[in-house]
Amino acid sequence: MLNRIRDIRKAKGMTLADLAAACDPPTTAQTIGRLETGMRQLSLRWMDKIAAALEVDPASLMRADSTDSAQIVAELAAGGAQALTSPREALLPSDLAAADGPPALVMAVSESVGEYRPGDLVWLRQLAPDAAQSAINRDCLLPRPGGRFAFGRLIDRRGTLVGLLPPGAGQKQVVVDNPAWIAVAFMLVREL
Repeated sequence: MLNRIRDIRKAKGMTLADLAAACDPPTTAQTIGRLETGMRQLSLRWMDKIAAALEVDPASLMRADSTDSAQIVAELAAGGAQALTSPREALLPSDLAAADGPPALVMAVSESVGEYRPGDLVWLRQLAPDAAQSAINRDCLLPRPGGRFAFGRLIDRRGTLVGLLPPGAGQKQVVVDNPAWIAVAFMLVREL
């Protein structure tokens, strides 16, 4: 079995030192590097510690030798597409979602609304209602009474009231009183 620590770490924008510091208790970048390359055995204890630091499910750190997965082969920058020195595994959105909280939610877009197009999948991560300040100026989904939802840019939070600006042109602010949760958009999946 091969591990996916390096792929997940890079997808989350972390260095070896960042991951080492995020472990509880902290470890060294050299130890993380040895675990990534297989020079040191990845025990269950290490899997749990690293998965917690990466905020993923421990099982997502492992992959079978024979698994054929999508590869990232280039990066697009201002100067154009640049080849990577070595391809790396492309992670599924579910691999990037936090394992500690509730599972990610996905909202499918059926009509063009604002910057969203038909066929888009908006991946959302639930926050506790008291964490709404961290979602200011981000697209959010909130539950409303009667099994309905409100979606838009979170623009205000006053007491139990949460204000959203829907993505469509000319729409008025929507205010939801005391939502059970707030889900913040963290990824947009769009077919070309």
